[in-house]
Amino acid sequence: MDSPNKPADTELRRRSAEGVAALDRAIAILDAFTAADRSLSLAEIAARTGLYKSTILRLANSLLRGQLLERLDDGRYRVGPAAFRLGALYQRSVVAVDILLPIMRDLSEHSWESVAFYVRSGDVRTCLYRVESKHPIRYTIREGDVLPLLVGSGGRVLAAFSGQPGEPYETIRRTCNCLAIGDRDPETAGVSAPVFGPGRNLLGALTLAGPSTHVDAAFLQRMKRPLLEAAARATRAFGEDASLLEQASLAAEALP
Repeated sequence: MDSPNKPADTELRRRSAEGVAALDRAIAILDAFTAADRSLSLAEIAARTGLYKSTILRLANSLLRGQLLERLDDGRYRVGPAAFRLGALYQRSVVAVDILLPIMRDLSEHSWESVAFYVRSGDVRTCLYRVESKHPIRYTIREGDVLPLLVGSGGRVLAAFSGQPGEPYETIRRTCNCLAIGDRDPETAGVSAPVFGPGRNLLGALTLAGPSTHVDAAFLQRMKRPLLEAAARATRAFGEDASLLEQASLAAEALP
């Protein structure tokens, strides 16, 4: 026998589903904006989201009321101040180690090599976090160790994205990675990629490295894509657009 409340329950579920769909569309509108966009027209939002303009206008009214969007005098839209407040709250809640270590462990599991995260300190770099290789023979860098800036793949990545002129830094900025064999230490090889925070602020360099006895150029070339994917994952978790790293990952895959 049907429950007398069944029509009401069905209506409640329908409204709930509609509410979730509307929320998904509102999120799609906000996701249409990239770091390069100061504002977008209604037509541009429609093209990027695939939503009808009438749907965008309806949802935009809610986003405007919540200050997640602003409508400019020329009719274009830009991200509103509430998004900035949410971003600031997120940044205060983020603990770097909670983001980086799971990503570094995954990369180390995939490669069986050591993974480190370096930050720049003036003219040197410091190993902030490290996940050890599974191999019995490994290169010995510990958390807190200080290394030169302009040698080694990690140091060169930090220098490149801090504005160091010339080569190889121009190429590193273009490809978002640096492969080095015997650069800092004749018995060590590694590949590194940058990790960014909000405003494309350079947070550090993610490095996969090991003894050159088993970490050769071919292996490091194969590891470029997983490394760049890991750097992109970290960058997204810190709240920054990772499209630059994602494009570099695809380009690395296309290389022979």
